[in-house]
This record gives sequence, structure tokens and C-alpha cells, in this order.
Amino acid sequence: MARSVYLTSVGSGGGKSTIALGLAELLSRQVDRIGMFRPLVSDHAPDQILALLAERYRVELPPQELSGASYAEASALVAEGRREELISRIVERYRDVERRCPAVVVVGSDFADGGDGAGPRELAFNARLATEFGSVVVPVIDGFGQRPEAIAAAARGAYHDLVDLGATVLAVIANRVPGAMTLPELPVPAYAIPEVPTVSAPTVAEVASALGATLLAGDDAALGRDVLDYVVGAAHVPTLLDHLTEGALVITPGDRADLLVAASAAHVAGQVSVAGLVLTLGEQPDPRAMRLVEGLNTGLAVLSVPSDSYDTVEASSRIEGRPSTANPRKVDAALGAFEANVDTVDLARRLRVSRSERVTPLMFEYDLLDRARADRRRLVLPEGSEERILRAAEILLRRGVADLTLLGRPDDVARRTRELGIDIGGAQVVDPAGSEWRDEFATAYAKLRAHRGVTPELAHDIVAQPNYFGTMMVATGRADGMVSGATHTTAATIRPAFEIIRTVPGVSVASSVFFMLLADRVLVYGDCAVNPDPDAAQLADIAISSADTAARFGIEPRVAMLSYSTGDSGAGADVEKVAAATKLVRERRPDLLVEGPIQYDAAIDPQVAATKLPESAVAGRATVFIFPDLNTGNNTYKAVQRSAGAVAVGPVMQGLRRPVNDLSRGATVPDIVNTVAITAIQAAGTPEEGS
Repeated sequence: MARSVYLTSVGSGGGKSTIALGLAELLSRQVDRIGMFRPLVSDHAPDQILALLAERYRVELPPQELSGASYAEASALVAEGRREELISRIVERYRDVERRCPAVVVVGSDFADGGDGAGPRELAFNARLATEFGSVVVPVIDGFGQRPEAIAAAARGAYHDLVDLGATVLAVIANRVPGAMTLPELPVPAYAIPEVPTVSAPTVAEVASALGATLLAGDDAALGRDVLDYVVGAAHVPTLLDHLTEGALVITPGDRADLLVAASAAHVAGQVSVAGLVLTLGEQPDPRAMRLVEGLNTGLAVLSVPSDSYDTVEASSRIEGRPSTANPRKVDAALGAFEANVDTVDLARRLRVSRSERVTPLMFEYDLLDRARADRRRLVLPEGSEERILRAAEILLRRGVADLTLLGRPDDVARRTRELGIDIGGAQVVDPAGSEWRDEFATAYAKLRAHRGVTPELAHDIVAQPNYFGTMMVATGRADGMVSGATHTTAATIRPAFEIIRTVPGVSVASSVFFMLLADRVLVYGDCAVNPDPDAAQLADIAISSADTAARFGIEPRVAMLSYSTGDSGAGADVEKVAAATKLVRERRPDLLVEGPIQYDAAIDPQVAATKLPESAVAGRATVFIFPDLNTGNNTYKAVQRSAGAVAVGPVMQGLRRPVNDLSRGATVPDIVNTVAITAIQAAGTPEEGS
């Protein structure tokens, strides 16, 4: 069974960052922690790939322990004829990492970057190390600028050369290939990942740093835009407008105020979305022109450089972007490219890494995206012009997690995406007020709510509200689920669902859970958001729904029915309610492990459980915590979130015929991504199963 996978380049470059990210993402869904290792690193700067992987996958080992030697040390030892000593040193350092991590991603050497020449000698070096590590090998071929036949030949050669060197090849991957080419058939899988401009393109910030530019206008979001092209402005305004391209960095002399204003206006008008502007020759723009540009709220960075336009373009064209900790958008684009072109299910099977029995927060989060992507659904997001929603939508689309419909005026959504410099081109945008579905929805809603006095005229106004419109999309099958709440209250999000979608037959009450991502485990808390004071029957429904939700998301349900009393140690109406609910759960679902009444400490702490309920199969091992009322549940989840540093994902609605989920108004972009993935997974169940 492979404990590690070793990436090695065939030739210089190759985009190993993208492949390393993809393999690390794959492994992170199977084991509770992964390690990273580089046999050789630069003497002069932190290793960017190691830094990226260590931060993203929360590697707790010190950076200096994740590498074998520096290029200078390696060169000195080889020059002195001590090559075997170098190999031994690197292997020893690797074993230290392997002992502490169930799986390791090894990113091979780049002698070309270390000044020692690349080629067969480097491939042999990496093959030798992979064999000593017991790693399977993935050779990475750089397809950028290469003809398909040359890429195919390199793939065949890499496989056979590595096998001849005694290495075990897991798969062959060609990265940044032109178009949709297919690699030749080999004894192992061979994958081709096309060139994705948003991965390899530098950001405005990277260009600014390389040019030593001065920032005249723009914020971090403006500096984070991708530079997909370069356009030199030297002629008149009409000529510049004819040559502007999507994502272009406009380079023009600093004294050409006309071109500065024209490019900015074209961007704001939506004619083309440019990346930013670079003013050359050290000339400062006319203050009146700059005030006008700033008044347009372009969201663009304006840079100043001392060089002329020719030298600026020449220097800029040599800058290449790569995924990094400073640019998570590029990371998502790289992962999206990997996952769209590599059979990750088959690759995981071939790796045969033993899956951890414990579900860690990292495993839980990455597994969400993987499962949603495997059965892709269409979800509606009513808050279509909200910044966090748009940023989350870009990630979701790049990762292929779901198909999305955003509600809002198309002009408003387009304007916001231009201002933010993001791409949601794969999303559908629908304006509820002007939609062709509005009359149909109004008729259906009026019929559904006629007993409440809702007239067709009133219904026509109600369904134009984004949350009602989105819920009607779900009810009519135009969307599989809905996520809202970034700017709306919980009541405004879930009331339409209660009115239109309603609960699953046999479930008396819809409820919610939070997935609590603690440092070493994932727990389920219910109900912390919907039902103020459920009776015993409702509490039993909440417990059963919560257990089913836990199981659906890979958490073995061991249900604790919480109270201020454990067992029969206390009395009172509240304790009796929990006891009655526990009895109902056992009668209705004898397959579930359930304990109650039980106090929180006895439910979660094995030592306390050994004293209070030594014979219980749940005490000390609970994974699903059912609170007796909303006051207790809401305060407890927030206390654990703030005091223990837990990540609370939710509330996740359950018991509805189709999934509708509510966001906290303080939700972050990752919160939104997780909630959309959860909703997509819920939607993948049959309508009868509900959520």
C-alpha cells in the first residue's frame, strides 16, 4: 500500500503546483492528515509549493522539516563524490515526515531552478528517491507551447524511462496542453490537462511587484485580477478601443490622459473587462483625469513605472503566475482544472491509501466538494449581486461543485463582477421581476395559499421577492435547492420553504443542525436555529432527522438527548420531555444508538461517561447532540464556536421535501461554499427522502 506519491517533472516547469494540489486534495479526503516533502529546496527563498500545500492542508510540522537538503548542499556533496550520503540524508528526513503522516505528497527536484542542469540525470535522481521512499511516481510533462505529437512522445518516454529505472508509475499527467488532446494509451492512466489562462496568468499584483511599480489607485481586489493579455495604448482613443481584450493590462504613457479615461470608461460600460492600467515613462497623470477615473469606481488598479512602454511589455510578458497562498482564486482554478480532467476516483483507488475511520474537519470539508461534484445539481442563490455570494459562486463554478442560478438584475450582477474582477460566466442570471416564470409562479402560489387569503394580484408581488422566487424555482424543479441568508434574516429565508415546499411525510417538524468542525472531529448539533421549544414528539423527529443527516455526511450517528440530568439522577418537566423523546426515538428507530437524558459532559467525555453511564454505547462517544430547546442549542453552539475555535457550518435545514438552507448574515465565502455543497448533496437524495 502506497504511503506517498512522488511528482517529478519531465523537463523544466510542467506546472507541478497544479498536480500537487490535485493529489493533496484527493488524499485529504481519505486520511486525517497529510504531509508534504521536497527532496531539494532553494537556498535563497521559501519554497512556494511547500508553503502553499502546508498552509492549505494545515500541516503542523515546521517548514524546515519538510525538505531533505538545499541545492547548494546537494551540489557540494555530489561534487565531493558523496552522492550516497546525500541520498541517505534525504531519505532520513523523509522518514521523519512519513512516520507522522498517514500519506505524503512529495514534489521532486527542479535542478534547472537550482542551477545544476536538468535531463536524464535528474529523472534518475528522482526515480531513485521515489524507490527509496516506497512512493508511487507521477511524471508531469509540460505541454505549454508544445505540439501534441511532442507531448505524446514525452509521455511515452517518461513512463518507460521511469519503469526502466525501477520506479512504480501511478499515472502520467501532461499539464498545460493545447486544446483537448488525448495522450497515448499506456499501461497506466494518462491524463491531459489543458492550459487554463487563469492558472498561469500573473495577477496585477505580481506584475506590479516584478516591475517595481508604484500604486496610484486600487485596492487588494484590484491587484488580485488576472492579467490575460497586454495592450499597448499609443494611438488615438478609437484605435485603443478596437484593440482592448478581456483581461488585458493596458500599458500607456502616463501623459495620455485620454487613453486612461477611455480604457476606464470602456471597462465601466461593460464593453470589455480590463485587468488594470500601467502608466509608463514615470509621467504622473493629470490630476483631473485621475479624479474622473476614481469617480467612475472602476475597481481597477492604476500603476506607474519609470520604463517606456516597450520595455514594460517585454518585462511583463516574462512574468508567469502560479497558485500561491496569496491567491486562493488561482488555487481554485488549478484544482478545478485537475478535477475536470483527471479521474480522481480511479486515481484514489490506485493509490490504495487506507481511509481514516475518523472524520476530521479537513476531510469533511473537502469531501463535501467531492460528493457534490460527483452528482452535480442546479442551485439557486437569491442574493445574486452580494459580493460574498459572487466570490463563492466563482469558486463553486471553477471547482465544478454545482450549476448556479443567481437572482438579480443582469446589469447589476455584471457590474458587480466587473468591479470585483471575478468570472461567473458559467452561471445563469435571472431577474425575478422580469422573468417569464413570474406569472406561472404567481398562479401556483395563489392557489397554494388561497386559504390564507392570498389573491393572484398579491401573489404576483410576493413571488417577485428573491427568496419566494427562488423557492418557487425549487418547488417547480427549475432548481434542486436554494441557499440564502447572507443579507436576509433566517425567517425571510425559511418562511417561503415552510409555505411552499413543506415537510417530508411522517416528519412533524422541519429543523436544523450545525456541523461543528472541532480541531480533531466533526459533531452534529440540533436544533439550534428553528424550533424554540419542541415537545417530546417533535424532539424525537429532530433527533431522527439529525441522525440521518449525520449519516448522510459520513458521520456515524451516536445520539445524545441532552438535559441537565443524566439518566434518572434528576426530575422535572424538562427532563421528562427528553426522556419521553428518547423513548420515542428508540421505538421508531431501534437501529440508532441513542442515550438520554444525558448531560453534555457525560456525552462527550469518556472519563465522565465511565462514572455516570459506564454501560452506555453513546456516553463519551456521542457524535449527534440534540438540545432540548432553541435557547440551549443556540447559545451552546455559539459558545463552542467562540471558545473552542470551532467552525460552525450551518444551519443546515432538514425535514423539508427539498433542500433550502440558511446562511448566517456574517457568513464568509468558505461558509457559503460549504453550505452550497451541503445543499447539493442533500438535493442528490430522492425527493421522498427530503433533506
